[in-house]
Amino acid sequence: MSTTKTIRPLDGFSNASDADVVSRGISVETNMTGNANYLNPPVDLAALKAGTDKLSALMADALDGSKKVIAEKNKQRAAVIKMLRLLGRYVEVTCKDDMAIFKSSGFEPASQTRATPQPLSEKIRKVEHGANSGQIVVWIKTVPKASSYELRYGAGGTGGTPGTWITQLVTTVKTPATLSGLTPGTTYVFQARALAKDGYTDWSDSVTFMCT
Repeated sequence: MSTTKTIRPLDGFSNASDADVVSRGISVETNMTGNANYLNPPVDLAALKAGTDKLSALMADALDGSKKVIAEKNKQRAAVIKMLRLLGRYVEVTCKDDMAIFKSSGFEPASQTRATPQPLSEKIRKVEHGANSGQIVVWIKTVPKASSYELRYGAGGTGGTPGTWITQLVTTVKTPATLSGLTPGTTYVFQARALAKDGYTDWSDSVTFMCT
């Protein structure tokens, strides 16, 4: 007996750019407005449009590097993402597992094939935003028989290489390293290395990630 797989929306917004969040908001608002398949959305679509327009405007205002404007932009981004996630859940349970109906909402379906995430470099497994603005969380891969690790990072400079590196000792990779006090809107470069029996390994290839 075959079973129908639930169609789930692609809503991994944590690592999405601000432009991607705005694009998805516009797509969902445009496609769901007047859509007979979705008559009772949990979010006022006019409010979604207003929120998306405000985020777009703040993105432009934040280009001057104002910390106050960047903080307001990040707050608005979180508000738009919350509305999109509520609408995504509504679409998921209302589309009757019909792909055509689902896609008429403006959401993209998540892959139904579970894939193993590939590491970002030979020693950095994953990088994500932290719980607060100005935080980045870094997961380092385990190196057999390593006694400790070093993580270094810096704001990307000319050619993408930091002018100054900040190095942090990491004694365990069972939990991620949390970096705080970073500048929102700045792209940082990360490298890691392990302390093995014969000394430190080479630094890993660089991984870049924008702080919010």
